[in-house]
Amino acid sequence: MNENENKSDGDMGGLLAVAAERAVPVVAGLGDDVLARPTPCADYDVKALVNHLFQVIVQFQKLAAKGDSDFTATPDEVAADPRWRERFAEEADALVAAWSAPGALEGTSGSMRMPARTVAGMVLLDLTVHAWDLARATGQEYEAEPRVVEELAGTVAGLAPMARKTGVFGPPVPVGDGAPAFARLLAATGRDPEGGPA
Repeated sequence: MNENENKSDGDMGGLLAVAAERAVPVVAGLGDDVLARPTPCADYDVKALVNHLFQVIVQFQKLAAKGDSDFTATPDEVAADPRWRERFAEEADALVAAWSAPGALEGTSGSMRMPARTVAGMVLLDLTVHAWDLARATGQEYEAEPRVVEELAGTVAGLAPMARKTGVFGPPVPVGDGAPAFARLLAATGRDPEGGPA
């Protein structure tokens, strides 16, 4: 168990650090030859999903600092910089630092006007689930850390009604009673934990 896993109990910065540690190798493992592959997110191929996740981790740094985010357009980070894999790791570290800062989890977060802890849960969810999406699309292994899954179960339960209404989550996928917690979490977001790309 590494240092970040030791400090992750109940600490959003620690949970994000663990999620980032598991997401960064997935992104680092993406060759140029897989960028056009479909992913479990029907609207995104691998390249588009990387760009979306880039935008999320950059914009949610601003929200941690109580600033305003901008999701009006998604920059093509993959095309813009051949070092995009290394830059993703750098931005993931910056995201962890932003949400670990004093006061980040207090009050409301910028233009979202939502409780800061809820917003932190949203970026933890994106970082975790989209890392799984990318791994599943490209034949890589990915398993979320149990404490992250435990935290996200509450986040997904709270967000699900609105997320399904707006199309962010698909309809829940049936899973067996004995399914692992992470499989149940993926299914609640509309993903088939045993299936391939959509």
